[in-house]
Amino acid sequence: MIDERFNGGGLLDDYMVDLMNRKLRAALTNEVPQGTPFRLPAGILGPKVLLINEMAGSGGDFFPWVFRQQKTGPLIGARTWGGLVKSSVHYSLVDGGALTAPDNAVFDPINNKWVAENEGVAPDIEVRQDAVSLSKGIDPQLERAVKEALKLLEQQGEIKITPPPFSTPAKKKN
Repeated sequence: MIDERFNGGGLLDDYMVDLMNRKLRAALTNEVPQGTPFRLPAGILGPKVLLINEMAGSGGDFFPWVFRQQKTGPLIGARTWGGLVKSSVHYSLVDGGALTAPDNAVFDPINNKWVAENEGVAPDIEVRQDAVSLSKGIDPQLERAVKEALKLLEQQGEIKITPPPFSTPAKKKN
């Protein structure tokens, strides 16, 4: 379960989703007697769910967009805020304030549209937070994410890795 609620952005971390989507390629024996083999590549091979909310924007919009685009897992929570255009120019004003101007924007070249701009990224499973639950230490979004992750884990089952049997080399015939 990945919690990216309140992600104010700053980076476009699509490589993290790439790492999460790794598939089992090989395994390495463990020198410890009856040791569990090591999976290759290292990574999180099980199911994933992503928590999002309306306080995530910019890179916090892009991350769930990529998570969905790469079919990594369901998005749970509330729609992100939808501000993915970057502003890198900050003009100082005489009164100590600043003025920014938008410059770079992320777009989807396959579907020829802007990514999340002015609309955010909607969850697959909408779960709203409420003040009463939060004041009691209950996080409805987190609870639903755990429930969904466990359901996906049960559907996928355990990834078991066992090494092939050892054999003695065949003798050469002369």
